[in-house]
Amino acid sequence: MDNRAVVQAAWRAFATHDAKQIAAFFTEDAEWLAPAGNATAVALDAPSHMVGREAITRFLAHDFSRLFVSDVSVEFHGFYADGDRVVVEETMSATLANGNAYRNDYCFVFELRDGLIHRVREYLDTARGHRAVFGAAVPAAS
Repeated sequence: MDNRAVVQAAWRAFATHDAKQIAAFFTEDAEWLAPAGNATAVALDAPSHMVGREAITRFLAHDFSRLFVSDVSVEFHGFYADGDRVVVEETMSATLANGNAYRNDYCFVFELRDGLIHRVREYLDTARGHRAVFGAAVPAAS
């Protein structure tokens, strides 16, 4: 499978929230880096930089659905591959645990090693995320 297809298959696995399916896409020492102080990390009291297959899998299989509770949908705008990097543009929508609607644009840069995801860098509108999760007040980044 080429790297673009690996990342597309990984997104399908993420949507299942099945830990075994998700874990199969990551190297043991994988990292997921999101902006410090992002609303998801703050609301879940979770790190914005997850290290290791187990931590990433736990977040995607269990913790994610504690905040994004229903109507989760992802609209993909593009998958762009160059060597071991795959860039994904998307918009995610959901209903949050507090009942608020969530909609935000994301850009992910996946770095693969030997056909597995080794590093993910996540970019999003953090202010928009904070407004959806916490209301008008935007907490300071930690």
